[in-house]
Formats: sequence, C-alpha cells, structure tokens
Amino acid sequence: MTSKESAAEQAAEPAVEPSVEPAVELSVEPSVEPSVEPEAPSIDGLLRDGRLAGIVPHSLATDFGTPFYVYDLDLIGRRIDALGAVLPFGFRLAFAVKSNPALGVLAQIAGCGIGADIASGGELEACLRAGFAPVSIAMTGPGKRDEELAAAVTSGIGAVTVESLGELARLDAIAARQRRRQPILLRLSVADDAQFERVRLIGGAEGKFGMPLPVLQEAAAIAAKSPNLELLGVHAFGASNLLDAGRIADHVAELVAVGKEVAAEAGVPLRLVDAGGGLGIPYADGERPLDLGLLGTRLEELRAGWAQDPALREMEVLLEPGRFLVGPAGAYVARVVDVKGTPGAPVAILDGGINHLVRPALVRQEQRLAVLAPDADSRDRVPTTVAGPLCTGIDVFTLQAELPRPQVGDLIAVLDAGAYGFTESMPYFLSHPSAVEVAVRDGHAVLIRPRVSPRDLLDAQIAPRW
Repeated sequence: MTSKESAAEQAAEPAVEPSVEPAVELSVEPSVEPSVEPEAPSIDGLLRDGRLAGIVPHSLATDFGTPFYVYDLDLIGRRIDALGAVLPFGFRLAFAVKSNPALGVLAQIAGCGIGADIASGGELEACLRAGFAPVSIAMTGPGKRDEELAAAVTSGIGAVTVESLGELARLDAIAARQRRRQPILLRLSVADDAQFERVRLIGGAEGKFGMPLPVLQEAAAIAAKSPNLELLGVHAFGASNLLDAGRIADHVAELVAVGKEVAAEAGVPLRLVDAGGGLGIPYADGERPLDLGLLGTRLEELRAGWAQDPALREMEVLLEPGRFLVGPAGAYVARVVDVKGTPGAPVAILDGGINHLVRPALVRQEQRLAVLAPDADSRDRVPTTVAGPLCTGIDVFTLQAELPRPQVGDLIAVLDAGAYGFTESMPYFLSHPSAVEVAVRDGHAVLIRPRVSPRDLLDAQIAPRW
C-alpha cells in the first residue's frame, strides 16, 4: 500500500458522506475448496501448479460454467503491498478503475486502503459502492458531462482533473451553484510516444487529452483566482505498459518540474502531482517484469532532492496503476468445442472469443495461453492456433503457439487477463452469452458477475408495432 504516513494523512481527512449503498461484501456461496496446501505468497500470477488461485480449473468450470473470468483477490492485495513497500514518503496510489471495474474487485482494492482513478460517473458510483473514501478518488477524462462533474462535486471527491479551459469554466459554475470549493488538477498534453524529455513534455501537440503548457498556465491563473476551485497541481499520463523503471521515474521528475513552474506562476503552492499510470506487466515469455526495487530507488532519489526545495517539500505524488495491480491476477478461461486443421498444426475453437476478450486483437499483442488439462504436460507440443466462435477472422487469440495438443473438452486459459478484459470486450457481437466473473479469496470462489444470456438482451429490447 502507500506509505504509512500518507495513509494516515488520508484517513484523517474529512470526507463527505455520499448517499450510496454500503460497501460490497463478498459472499462465500457458492464456494470451491482449494485442492492443495497453502502456497508461498507470490506476485507473479494466479496459475500455479496447474491450478488457478489454488483451485482446480475444472472445478471452477463445473461450478460456474464456461467461459469465465477468474480473479485472485489475495494476489491483488499482495501486488498492492509489493508496490507500496517501495514507494517513498509522500507517494500515494490510486487504482485505475478502467482496467477492471468489477465491483467485487473494487471492494477488495478499497479494503487495501488506496485510492481510485475514475473516468466517468458510472465509475464514480461503482467506487462509492465498493467503499472507497470520496477524498481518495480522482476523476480524469476528456469528455466529462455536466451531470458527472456535479456528481463528483456533490460526492466530495479529492480531485477533478480538468482537461480544457471550457471544462474549467463549467466546473467552476457547478461548484459555485453547490457552494463548494472543488480541488482540481490541470492535465498537460503529452504525446503518446513521448520519451519524457522536458522539451517534449511541454511542447506536446494539443489533442484529445489535456492542454499544451501555455493553455494550462492560463487555466492555472484562472483557477488560482476562483473562490470555487482549489488548484492542487498538475497531471500528465506518459505511456502505457512500461516495464522500464527509469522511464517511469523520469516522467515523474519532468512532471514535477513543470508543476513547480506552473504553481509558481499562478502564485499557489504545489500540493499534488498526478503522474498517471503506465506501470506495466510482461505479456510474453521472456519479457522482464518491472523492477520494483529500481523504481523505489529512483523515486527515493527524487524525493531526497525535493526535500531540499521549499517549493516541493510538502508536495505529494500520485501514481495510478491499473494493469500492474490486477493484470496478472486474472485469467479468461474457455472450453475447446472443436479441433480442426491438421495433426501438425491443429486449430482449437473455443466457446468464447473477442466477444469476451478483445485486447489481443485490438492491440495486436498475443497473451500467454495455458491448456488446463490433467494430462497436458504429457502431451506432445504442436504449433496450435486458438480461436473463438465468432464469424470474423480477427477472432483469434494466438497463431501457431507451441501448446500441448488440444482436445475437445479441454479448458484453455488466456493469462494476464485481469486488466482490460471483461469490460473492454464486445459482448453483443453475434449474440453469444456473456462470460461470468469469479473472484477467489482465501481459497473460496465466488460469483461476482452472473452470465447474461441472449434472451436477457432480447427481453430488454422493443420491437415496435408500426
């Protein structure tokens, strides 16, 4: 988690009590008992010794049906702890909710004492229901509607990241109507391929996200004079899925330098720098994971330097990891319904595909697969194509990966699917049932999102009689 000092400060801050349902509590029915003795804690992934979070995969398939997502909540907690342990004083964490907004997952993360990074009114409601303290929530996003801004102000969230001069004016008016003073950050435009040099950071082309530096400085001057807004600092997102600790630290350093300049010109103290997410995970064999020790060392060096600067001494830095916390803790599991092709190059057809997990096709990056069968290790390994049931050529998880020869009835898991999985999919395409989501904690498996059938979707539609 975050440093003890930051956690204590966060807990001590007054929070506006929202009118929402109480925090989610995971039930223990139905449950599947683990088939092995407790394992040594690991943060590498949920597949260990052929089991998913310590549970025999076919037991999960029997209890919940296929296809399904499974999340190891204990592993998520361990990953939060591992990251928090290397962060220096003054660094805080907020989970990037877009990576996995399942209510059962959010409830686990809220219980770990970190914050949330949201990008919609729907994610705000989900976080409040899951038990996140409003003051620990930061809202980003380039297209916030007035009703979403109003909900954020009403809930008393810790920061709204403002993306334009127009949004600044709308938020100012909304806060004035509610007679509240809303803390804000100003988002800086950064090119997606930025290498974190200062010249690139302050000269990024104006686009969908944030404001170029001159516009941001204008926004800072306006915000500093408003009685309805409290300017905390700046925000910028650097890049996605970084495995280079040095690049992450460089991004933080560059953004702090810009934040110091902006705050000084606006005549306000720099209280918070939101460096976004981007902490990555390996998706392919051979990729080295993010070096947490090196990340901690680099950030500690930065903090030591800031301690010598009166303008930065009291500043906090917010990191917003998403996939780093939940990606390795999830898997998508589907059943082989047909095997075709040739003996030397079989094609396994699953009962689920990009309608449930579109990321590999969307970003053109295959993820590791595992054949979950008791005798998988004894089978010969052959170049195998694994595809879904949809009538499109892009519904393919892997082309000719070396896998144990597939058989009808096998379960196949797409690993590292705990982030950008269920809710980034295209569930309505070709009217198949949805996947279910299952969470495992302390050896118990619990259904956290039920399956939606095509009939359910039809019942919600209207066929007009003209």
